[in-house]
Amino acid sequence: MLVITSDELDRVTVAPQHMLTVKEAADFLNVSLTWMYRDAPKLGLKGYKFGRGKNAKLRFKYGDLVKWLEQQKIE
Repeated sequence: MLVITSDELDRVTVAPQHMLTVKEAADFLNVSLTWMYRDAPKLGLKGYKFGRGKNAKLRFKYGDLVKWLEQQKIE
């Protein structure tokens, strides 16, 4: 898996390999698929929808996941 430091996030160009499936994103965050679909959007973690209807695919940018994680840090 590609690891990007927070300093590099602003310089990252999104390429297909930086987009994660819902399963990959759930595994990365150690949460369930249900949580990704139901709760993540409520907590500000939004994905990208590719396609329409039931065949639409949801993807998440790796950089967005890392940024969202940083925002969840308890001070």
